[in-house]
Amino acid sequence: MTMTISRRWGLILSALLLLLSACRMPDEQASVAEGASASAASAQGERYHITWTMHLNEAVPGDAEMVRFLEDKFNVDLEIWNLENNQYEALLDLKLAQGEIPDLFRIRQSYDLLKYRNQQVLAEIPPGMLEQHAPNLTRLIHTDAPGYMEYGQLDGRQYGIPVINPTNEYRVPVVYREDWLNQLGLKPPATLAELEKVMYAFTREDPDRNGKHDTYGLSSEGMNVVFGAFGQMAFTEQLYFAEKDHRLVIGALEPEMKEALGYLQKWYRDGVIDPEFVTGENKGGYKHLSHAFIHGRIGMTSMGNYYHWVQAGDYQVVDDKGGEVPVEAAFNALELARRNSQARIIFGLPVTGPQGKSGSKAYDKLMSYTAIGAGAAQEPGKLAKILEILDYVSANPDLEASMTMKHGIRGKHWKWAGDAKDDVVILPPFDRSANYTNHIGANIGMMVPQRPRGRREQWASTLGLGEHGIYNALKVPLPSLIQYGPELIKLRNKAYVAMITGDTPIGAFDGFVKAFREAGGEQVLGEANEWYRGQAPK
Repeated sequence: MTMTISRRWGLILSALLLLLSACRMPDEQASVAEGASASAASAQGERYHITWTMHLNEAVPGDAEMVRFLEDKFNVDLEIWNLENNQYEALLDLKLAQGEIPDLFRIRQSYDLLKYRNQQVLAEIPPGMLEQHAPNLTRLIHTDAPGYMEYGQLDGRQYGIPVINPTNEYRVPVVYREDWLNQLGLKPPATLAELEKVMYAFTREDPDRNGKHDTYGLSSEGMNVVFGAFGQMAFTEQLYFAEKDHRLVIGALEPEMKEALGYLQKWYRDGVIDPEFVTGENKGGYKHLSHAFIHGRIGMTSMGNYYHWVQAGDYQVVDDKGGEVPVEAAFNALELARRNSQARIIFGLPVTGPQGKSGSKAYDKLMSYTAIGAGAAQEPGKLAKILEILDYVSANPDLEASMTMKHGIRGKHWKWAGDAKDDVVILPPFDRSANYTNHIGANIGMMVPQRPRGRREQWASTLGLGEHGIYNALKVPLPSLIQYGPELIKLRNKAYVAMITGDTPIGAFDGFVKAFREAGGEQVLGEANEWYRGQAPK
């Protein structure tokens, strides 16, 4: 059979580029070879099958409109893996155990980057590939989050693209039932002593006026505000590190936490803490919902982010007719209003402790990583194609194209909120579905560090959430955290719960710290401080 001219030139071009790459230095070979492969694949018009993971609250249909749009635009077959967000790691690990590796790899817990690299399921992104095939994404990270790209490197090689959440400059809010406070003639507390007074009143003075003893002050998430009054965080998904005396410490091990635990043990003994705190405030479904708060069991929490607590009328939005209307309630505030139309919430400041410290939990801007699956690097040109798609859906410099990738088709799914084009209005019937973007296959990209300009964030900036946040001072994954981290977290939680419930005395704290260090904590602290010393100005 006669070879076509385009096919012949494609093979000649590949051979020349591969020959050229053989003459280059080793650290340049991977990038040049990938570029050669991409050119060859492009010349041959190869159509890739790409598997893609993303944040999902609901499944993406196989015929989703925006997925088909991208398939046509980039000449690919795009398969979204429907891995529910609440069970993402478990479902992903099950796939990996069965030998299935996604081509676009969402690593939700930043410390898992090293774990997955060690499992050999990630592809190295060769030098120059991001700049060449994802130039807009790369530029935004370097410009708006300088230095963060290096956090995706292991042993000097790029395995992860940092997902940077600019809204994490706002800490987690401290939320109270305002109608309970008003009923009892109280205000949001400013000090730990005032918080104690409010918590006892919520428990003993029937704030919902139903004549029953069925309310409590707080549950598990509210406890972090108590720990914050002593400068640390304890009940967190990861081990939180803090800077102290020019070194890193693990907050849950610091001696001042004994005093914080003393408060909580007393409150538990007096019935002020929800006895179900051990199982958490969320009872299933969307993970940021505090069902204990929604159902009126507790009057204070620090669960979820500011956008999970938007009440009806907190700020103005533009409706589909172009008029200014009050925003509707969302998430926790919406569910609370559905159960009790008279319920109101109010944000308070993190309370100040005996030494003048205060804070609530805050998430680092480095939220997660996006990576490429190992199998993608084995197909010539595929890695480049994935990066091109990722760049288009995540960091498109064209404003309308960017909004299309996030919200769907203008005029069908959304429209501009005004001439300034600083926000969009979701059109009916899509405005009645919180997860409509999943239904149409939109918003499949990664978050970039551009500061949000929407009205919700303008509202959030007025709430004082940019202060008193307690962040994790450790920014990178550590080998010892992979080895010991899960068991250390279990050890921490078990010891803290036992001391809060009084099953063990507060005096057992020092024994807990010793056991923690012997169970791998000492090695974790050593590695963390080795990294920390390397970050110090030279």
